[in-house]
Amino acid sequence: MRGLILENIANLYRVQVKGSNKINVYEAIARGKFRKDEISPVVGDFVELEIVDEEKRQAVIERIENRNVFVKRPKLANITQIIFVVSSKEPKPDLLMLDKQLAFAEYLGIKAVIVLNKTDLDKKGAFKEIKNVYENIGYTVIETEARNQKGINILRKVLKNNVNAFSGNSGVGKSTLINGIFNKTITEEGEISKKNKRGKNTTTAIKLYGIDEDTYIADTPGFSTFDISEIESKDLDRYFKEFKENIKNCEFVGCTHIKEENCGIKEAIENGNIDKTRYERFCKIYEELKYKEERKW
Repeated sequence: MRGLILENIANLYRVQVKGSNKINVYEAIARGKFRKDEISPVVGDFVELEIVDEEKRQAVIERIENRNVFVKRPKLANITQIIFVVSSKEPKPDLLMLDKQLAFAEYLGIKAVIVLNKTDLDKKGAFKEIKNVYENIGYTVIETEARNQKGINILRKVLKNNVNAFSGNSGVGKSTLINGIFNKTITEEGEISKKNKRGKNTTTAIKLYGIDEDTYIADTPGFSTFDISEIESKDLDRYFKEFKENIKNCEFVGCTHIKEENCGIKEAIENGNIDKTRYERFCKIYEELKYKEERKW
């Protein structure tokens, strides 16, 4: 019997199995052989089950199917789209984190969507400039006011037929958005401390929520703190979408686009084809990756 892992709590798995007429959820444990093979089932895995007790809905996971995508931290498999939630205000937009996450999505080879939430709090409309930058690159950008349900219907359409991971710093409104999509409280909401304007993340476990038969949302605590050290500094430029067309204009093969002259990326910035602030964040991420690589040895 084939199932999808929805949740893992202390190595007890909730696995959804689609039958001909209905959907059942089983509680399952994993065979000891997985520990021996140094692999363990994770949320998002498709697995084969052996039913132990049909009445009590108890089962054992016999096999893990090959994964199309695997994220190490937090552990999550087979996502097809990441929704990056950025707050327009309170907390202020963290575009460095966003660019790291976008590079990681490109590295994984999955779709990325940007949600600019709390646009109603941004009285000066600074979010519009952010929207223009990323739409010009080719990303889908959706404006939302989660508490007022604005933009929720547009977001629902974008989620359709995907296993979606929601990501973003604490306090940006991920849980409020997810609750809005379902029209009920699905996840506990994080609050912004009025004193220090920092997020208090109250979500603690990865869990897949089904919207319909082929659409799921994963709330992913810890996604905002993941590092992208799987990407080598020399390859980072491949995962900045707007760089690709301009790399061929660099004089040197393996150009870092930082210290070199006659660089296609720098030329594109001068021509207005690449946003300068996004390039500056590329440089920061490059130096961060380079530093970690040197510290390894």
